[in-house]
Amino acid sequence: MKSLTLPLTAAFAFYSAVMAEEEFVPLFNGKSLEQWENTYKHGEAKVVDGEIQLIGNKKFFLCTKKQYADFIFEVEIHLPEGKANSGVMFRAHKEPNKVFGYQAECDGSDRMWSGGLYDEGRRGWLHPKKPNDSESGLAFKNGPGKAFKRNDWNQYRIECRGDKIKIFVNDILCTEFTDNVDAQGYIGLQHHGEKGQTYRFRNPRIKEFK
Repeated sequence: MKSLTLPLTAAFAFYSAVMAEEEFVPLFNGKSLEQWENTYKHGEAKVVDGEIQLIGNKKFFLCTKKQYADFIFEVEIHLPEGKANSGVMFRAHKEPNKVFGYQAECDGSDRMWSGGLYDEGRRGWLHPKKPNDSESGLAFKNGPGKAFKRNDWNQYRIECRGDKIKIFVNDILCTEFTDNVDAQGYIGLQHHGEKGQTYRFRNPRIKEFK
């Protein structure tokens, strides 16, 4: 019986892993932005070589047309060289020329707060805490903030289950936070507004929990 147990266990583990992977749904097919929209009067979103590229001279967000509540969302981000800042909105709210709510930070500066949690258009920084040289800020910079690779692709993973929020950068847990302000909303990709800069995103996908 022992000779059968191990292969069956391994087979079940493999099947479970495959099924878990299949539960992810792509939010971009490499060709069309039909699942996304820009509610701003400015900013351009286009598909180039299987990537979502955002171009603009003022800050804007490209958001999903659908709202999500409990989920795991993954996306890869490549910041432009020079001054740059981006982020992933989640459980966010959108209006004409306005997007606000939770944001997973993508920080291209020496502050190194990528993977932090920011409340766009409302409360500001939730984790770490301002100012930049605060105990919280310096601990983040010298710890999980190092997960981000400047001038390269970075994978973001955002998990929302009830009031629990987790943000991973390149498989490193950067933020684990409890907050109940928003239970559902849109996902958004940010162009921070640096003139002439192109922000690149690829492989956005989501797994929802019912």
